[in-house]
Amino acid sequence: MLNTKKVLLDIRELKLAFPLRLITASSVRDVFISTMLGPFSKKYDRSYFLALNNINLKIYEGDRVGLIGVNGAGKSTLCRCISGFYKPQDGKILRHGKIRALFESSIGLYPELSGRENARILAEIYYPDYRNELESIINESLEFSDLKEFIDVPIKTYSKGMLVRLTLSLLSSKPADILILDEVFDGADEFFREKLSERISKLIEKSRAVIFVSHYETQIQSVCNRAILISEGKILYDGDIKEAYEQYRGFKYSEDKSEKR
Repeated sequence: MLNTKKVLLDIRELKLAFPLRLITASSVRDVFISTMLGPFSKKYDRSYFLALNNINLKIYEGDRVGLIGVNGAGKSTLCRCISGFYKPQDGKILRHGKIRALFESSIGLYPELSGRENARILAEIYYPDYRNELESIINESLEFSDLKEFIDVPIKTYSKGMLVRLTLSLLSSKPADILILDEVFDGADEFFREKLSERISKLIEKSRAVIFVSHYETQIQSVCNRAILISEGKILYDGDIKEAYEQYRGFKYSEDKSEKR
């Protein structure tokens, strides 16, 4: 059936490869000689790891898309391409709206600066369209983080859980045209995870489209209306969530059996 909803993201024949330098020397002596010869050595062979292979994908307004797959399948790499962190070698990414992505909690933070100072920097980066509201966004986010007296302490003293509180409290303040959530609950303590879950639910509801990466089936089922199964940089299935997980479990079972042989 033809989808008449507005396309917010259109990915066409996307390919991304990371270069790898493989040392093929067979002994310590060969390694030493190869190192001394440097670029003249034939012991070095440049090859590439194909992280994303011919990805074709459309995200429509109203979509809540769950990305599923084993570790290393390409889920986070795809999200980083969509966000502009990685530049693909081939293909196109057509974005019809503004993207906000919630990734690893330490990205873009300055260890010597306080939580408040880092929050201000992140707010200016992530909310350029809310210049008149930045102060209220920052204050509300810091209050939500419940870091209290640690707000004005250098974040190099923070635990991972405290960093999660700081960054996710800020980045979950406002909705987006295309919202990307990549394992956002990882590292959060149980109390804050419950508190954040309600905030993220409201954020998802207000955003025009959402891409949600999680290893937890219950989270995907509660948040998403569509699932995409990725393996080795390829899309294996795109559609019904129940069917996606049936294929995922079958795929994982086949992989586990082959590894035991």
